[in-house]
Amino acid sequence: MKEIGVGLLGFGTIGAGVVKLLGQNASLIEEKLGTRLRLRKVADRDITTDRGVVVEPGVLTQNVDEVLSDPKISVIIELIGGYTVAKEFILKAIENGKHIVTANKALLAVHGEEIYAAAARKGVEVRYEAAVGGGIPVLSAIKGNMAANHFGTVLGILNGTCNYILTKMTQEGADFSDVLKKAQELGYAEADPTFDIEGVDTAHKLAILVTLCFGTRVHFDDIYTEGISAISAIDINYAKEFGFKIKLLAIGKMDGDRVEARVHPTMIPLNYPLADVDGVFNAIRLTGDFVDTVMFYGRGAGMDPTASAIVGDVMAIGRNLVVGVGRRSAPLGYLDTKLKNLEIKPIGEIIGKYYLRFSALDKPGVLAKIAGVLGKNGISIASMIQSARIAGETVPIVIMTHEAPESGIRSALTEIDSFDFIYEKSKLIRIEDSLL
Repeated sequence: MKEIGVGLLGFGTIGAGVVKLLGQNASLIEEKLGTRLRLRKVADRDITTDRGVVVEPGVLTQNVDEVLSDPKISVIIELIGGYTVAKEFILKAIENGKHIVTANKALLAVHGEEIYAAAARKGVEVRYEAAVGGGIPVLSAIKGNMAANHFGTVLGILNGTCNYILTKMTQEGADFSDVLKKAQELGYAEADPTFDIEGVDTAHKLAILVTLCFGTRVHFDDIYTEGISAISAIDINYAKEFGFKIKLLAIGKMDGDRVEARVHPTMIPLNYPLADVDGVFNAIRLTGDFVDTVMFYGRGAGMDPTASAIVGDVMAIGRNLVVGVGRRSAPLGYLDTKLKNLEIKPIGEIIGKYYLRFSALDKPGVLAKIAGVLGKNGISIASMIQSARIAGETVPIVIMTHEAPESGIRSALTEIDSFDFIYEKSKLIRIEDSLL
């Protein structure tokens, strides 16, 4: 085989990174692969803007069918993003017998089943290393070197925007809104940051990780998702006092014949390895029955790291093509017929420890009433901070609980928030301190 034809859909920042890598490291790729990867077509609506990379004459096109139908193209890279158009193009490419590489975690989390089934019928591969963790090779490790393990947990920091914001709030004592604005100015956050700051992007990635680790189909809508927009500087400061940092965590756990899959701000101990993951970096921590604990760390986004993962996937497919093999492995690691449909454990049934903050008017008996409601709901207090009283003003009361069911915590907070001495809605942040 003299060369493998590659087509690219989408010529934005990541697409430009792919073109840059294929050109800059062409000789290295050929030395390792045994054949050349040739970029035959790049489709985008805008083919006039200079992306800072060199593209051979005749490669750029606005006609996507030139990519999808070119018989000389064996692998198509989808970098359009979104659900509808990307799904349409991928399914058409599969129908035409093309192998697929994508970084589109949202599409796979919502429509992955349909795409994987189509690929199975046509005997082609769908690879998506760049969909989770950018340049961090965690998905290949789960499906490859660690495939013989039963996984018990997978958790991580999967969104650089949120991690940057929480890091700056922790280091500088700044408010959420000020740090978000700065992140947007630096290009770490989108003009509309909703998918990032409300945890949606992280939940998309967790859906993929849970399926790979636990062999169960996960519906994105079943993942409890809570973002960081309600986190305040006062909560971060109290976390420090108790020896914790606040991170937006994606958490997946096996619990008997059910699975925990949730995304939310979480307090983790300062000596926990994930607590040292700051800025725009990502990290994923796995526990397997034989490999024990493994953590992957690196840049979770950006042009170059993401391009690295994408071209790595193309090369993996290329190795199969060189020896005449089509679909060598199932995209989710498990045989398609062996995937399960395990129940996602409702958030109310989660057993954990909690940070609770109440903003109460300074009245006699307030603390006793709060403690009474917690006790009535089976919640015991591990430690507490009550700020110095200023007559006639509200005071924060901060409580760390022992383990309790979340349903009891929520019931208690609903009752406490109905008291006339509570000034604003009480704050709840979950704690993970048992996985060191």
